[in-house]
Amino acid sequence: MSIELVIGGARSGKSHLAERRAAESGLAVAYVATATVGDDEMAQRIAHHRERRPAHWRTIEEPLHLAEALRREAATGRVLLVDCLTLWLSNLLLGPGLEPERGRFLDALGALPGRVILVSNEVGWGIVPANELARRFADEQGRLNQAVAAACQRVTLVVAGLPLELK
Repeated sequence: MSIELVIGGARSGKSHLAERRAAESGLAVAYVATATVGDDEMAQRIAHHRERRPAHWRTIEEPLHLAEALRREAATGRVLLVDCLTLWLSNLLLGPGLEPERGRFLDALGALPGRVILVSNEVGWGIVPANELARRFADEQGRLNQAVAAACQRVTLVVAGLPLELK
């Protein structure tokens, strides 16, 4: 079992790095997408991600029940690439709520066979947001990133397309 977190800001190159690491692993890849199409711009983002993934990668779309998907799809000889925890967290906060799904996800991380690469945004370098929902999101994203990083064997921060190994 190997769990890795690739973290960075928007358009930092984190997804590209995670995809490259998955491809270079030599293992079968299952891509777990957490995004949902809410508007035309998001549809374009999703299409861009789909276009650059190899056709032989298996894609699992799971915007809410990530722990269940990981338990079902994880296997020795396979890489699960989850892109991204930030959208998953947003889906939960705007939908059914964060708990108990967050706890299920963190519990699952320690028991998955194979290799897992998780992508997440670092949102804590800006100002304190002006509205309550945005502040809650930033707080919860920071807490989630800390918990995930603690569970990972490898953590890489990506800035301007450059990886910096943190752990």
